[in-house]
Amino acid sequence: MVLEIAGLSRSFGQLRVIENLSLSVGSGEVLGIIGPNGAGKSTLLNLIAGVLAPSSGVISLSGRDITGLRPWDRCRLGIGRTYQIPRPFAHMSVYENVLVAAVHGGRSGMARGRRRAEAVLEIAGLAKHHARPAGQLTLLDLKRLELCKALAVGPTLLLLDEIAAGLTEPECATLIGIVSQARTPEMAVVWIEHVIQVLRRVATRIAVLHDGGVLAEGAPDAVLADPRVQDVYLGTEGR
Repeated sequence: MVLEIAGLSRSFGQLRVIENLSLSVGSGEVLGIIGPNGAGKSTLLNLIAGVLAPSSGVISLSGRDITGLRPWDRCRLGIGRTYQIPRPFAHMSVYENVLVAAVHGGRSGMARGRRRAEAVLEIAGLAKHHARPAGQLTLLDLKRLELCKALAVGPTLLLLDEIAAGLTEPECATLIGIVSQARTPEMAVVWIEHVIQVLRRVATRIAVLHDGGVLAEGAPDAVLADPRVQDVYLGTEGR
C-alpha cells in the first residue's frame, strides 16, 4: 500500500474532528473523499501532509511510519499536494514556481528539476505561459499551476484538495485530463471534492466522511446510492 492510515484521531480542544479513522490507498488507485461541511475532510488531508499532528493513530507511506515527520520531509519522500485556494509565489514566473517545487520539494538537481518542470508544464498546457508572473493567471491556470507544483515533486502520493471548486464543467474536464495524463501506475491519489461528477469520472473508490469517521466506502456508484450517504450528503444538506 502507498498510504495506510490506522486509528487516526485529531481533536481541537474538546472538539473531536477525526475519530479512529482507518483508510488505505494502493498504487494506481484514486480514492475520492466526500462528505458534508465539517466532516473532517481538510483536517484529514492536513494530517496526511503533516500540517497537523494527530492526537493518536499512525500514518504510513509505502510501509514507512511518517506520523512524526514534518511536512517538507513528507514531501521529499513523495507526497505532493494542492491547496483549495491556490498558493503561488505570485511575483515569480510560472516556470520558477514549478522549478522550486521540483528542486526543493522533489530533491532534484537543477538539470533534472528543469526537465521535470518543463515536462509537467507541457502536460498542463502552461508551457506557453512559462514566463508570466503567477499572480497574473486566471483561476483555471492557477489550478493548473497548483497541479504542476504538486506533480513536480514526483509524488507517489498525490493529495488534491477541491481543485475543481469554482470551475465550469469544461474546465473541470481539463483538470481531469491533466491528472489522468500525469498519473503513473505507481502513484496513488487522494482527492477531496464537492463536485461529485468529477469523482464519478476518476475515482476507483469513494469514502464518505461523517462525524469524523468513514460512513461508507467502496465503488463510486454503490457508495453514492447508499441511503445513508444520500441522507447526510446528497440530500438537502449536500445541494
